Amino acid sequence: MRSANVFYKRELAGKLTQNNDGSFSFQYNSKWIADSRKPAISLTLPKTNQTFRSNYLFPFFYNLIPEGGNRTILCHQLRIEEDDYFSLLLSVATHDTIGAVTLKSTTV
Repeated sequence: MRSANVFYKRELAGKLTQNNDGSFSFQYNSKWIADSRKPAISLTLPKTNQTFRSNYLFPFFYNLIPEGGNRTILCHQLRIEEDDYFSLLLSVATHDTIGAVTLKSTTV
């Protein structure tokens, strides 16, 4: 199992987890949920106490990953398999994303 804290404008918003079976889950932080001023990080991941589950990386997070030739070059340089979306996401979304969301790996 691998996981990452999800930050919105440098504030902890939730946690993204890749489970041992390869599926993914996302859950908002309880403090984020309790603050009505805090937005959902995505329209496809509305603010709720429920845990979102998917057999694939959620499209919102997948779209933070580079595409095409940039992905190929980055994977080669970092020695990451091109279909290891979670590792690729963690390598680029720590500091270099379009928008307000960043991720930082956690130890599970």
